[in-house]
Amino acid sequence: MKRLIHPTCCLGWCKRCCIIMSLQQQTTNTVEEPLDLIRLSLDERIYVKMRNDRELRGRLHAYDQHLNMILGDVEETVTTVEIDEETYEEIYKSTKRNIPMLFVRGDGVVLVAPPLRVG
Repeated sequence: MKRLIHPTCCLGWCKRCCIIMSLQQQTTNTVEEPLDLIRLSLDERIYVKMRNDRELRGRLHAYDQHLNMILGDVEETVTTVEIDEETYEEIYKSTKRNIPMLFVRGDGVVLVAPPLRVG
């Protein structure tokens, strides 16, 4: 599959890229390349595992070949591990926050999971 995103655009936000991406979505719903799985998840809620024990769940609005992403309605979960000084047991703490719109830099992305499709 050849790349159809305009090379001078950031994340395909120009009108030309949006039209091309729309046509590309209409022509195929198959996965031929790794980024096709992410393309099929546009406007769907996805799960993104990040470096440093961060997890994101949100609606995928745009992405590029570097896995830079624009996510909306994001729930970020940060997990920290502390050691109990008396018992030396690991204590896991999760902190959550909601973010209306988020730019995710692709070099921190470890895993992207599409929504679960039942049927």
